[in-house]
Amino acid sequence: MALPVGTQMKYWGIAAAVFVLALWFLGDVILPFVLGGAVAYFLDPVADRLERLGTSRAVATAIITLVAVIVFIVLALLVIPSLVNQTINLFETAPQLFRDLLEFLNTRFPGIMDEGSVLRESLASLGETIRDRGGQLLESVVNSAASVINVIMLFVIVPVVAFYLLYDWDRMIARIDELLPRDHAPVIRQLAGEIDGVIASFIRGMGTVCLILGTYYAIALMLVGLQFGLVVGFIAGLITFIPYVGALVGGALAIGLGLFQFWGDWLTLGLIAAIFVLGQVIEGNILTPKLVGGSVGLHPVWLLFALSVFGTLFGFVGMLVAVPVAAAIGVVTRFLIGNYKDSRLYRGLSDQSGE
Repeated sequence: MALPVGTQMKYWGIAAAVFVLALWFLGDVILPFVLGGAVAYFLDPVADRLERLGTSRAVATAIITLVAVIVFIVLALLVIPSLVNQTINLFETAPQLFRDLLEFLNTRFPGIMDEGSVLRESLASLGETIRDRGGQLLESVVNSAASVINVIMLFVIVPVVAFYLLYDWDRMIARIDELLPRDHAPVIRQLAGEIDGVIASFIRGMGTVCLILGTYYAIALMLVGLQFGLVVGFIAGLITFIPYVGALVGGALAIGLGLFQFWGDWLTLGLIAAIFVLGQVIEGNILTPKLVGGSVGLHPVWLLFALSVFGTLFGFVGMLVAVPVAAAIGVVTRFLIGNYKDSRLYRGLSDQSGE
């Protein structure tokens, strides 16, 4: 005999409360484990594919770990230092960029740049503000992320957790399936499969799209000689998950910086614009249809809202779990709406009257 609905809601409510309290009080403590779990989830399809090719789970996990270590070493030695240096230089040169913009506006549009005008004063102070606040932002990010010990723990614990979770992933899923309440197991499996599909499409698919486009933008912009091409490519790739925003923001930033660096060289400026036009074409016609699919069921506005709320309430850990939680809420909501439309509460007697 199944438990009454009220009793079931009580148990599910307790589980949700425990989850929220764990995020609230143990956010910094569980951060390495959440990151490790995210890495394992992201790489599980790769391990499954290697298993289908004839390797054991242990060998597949070892191969993935070895490749990941090599990639990390390459990034640590080549990409990350250049990215940090370009970001710092961008903040430092912001005042000069805005002085150049003032000079350009004075030359081309003298009427709107009178001495003492609001626009002139705003532009004059904006560069200094970016330099000062940018430095403070970088410093606060470094200081708030963790102490040196915590950073070392992240680099040690996250790979270890990811390795063991990836190795035991299928067994963990099977064990969780055994613990599902028997009356609700089919529905939970259905919802879990839909949630996994949404998360896989968005995190794995869109994450791969962001990585490919960010790499493309960075390399292409550096090849044309843009001074801060790596930073611009990183920013554009990072926000590509919002449709069109990545290309628009990255393109505007790249062309804006290019105007100062290549003023008069219209061919180079045209190449910079063409890079983002081509990137948008590749994303819309090749990458997103192939890697993400037609619909992930996760609206960008809903995603941004979830990231903002969870980030504000639970910090960085909250931002990490925002996407899975948003996907789960979306799937459950659609399931409840479907049941509601099949219920007598929605249909009333209209079906019977038409028979």
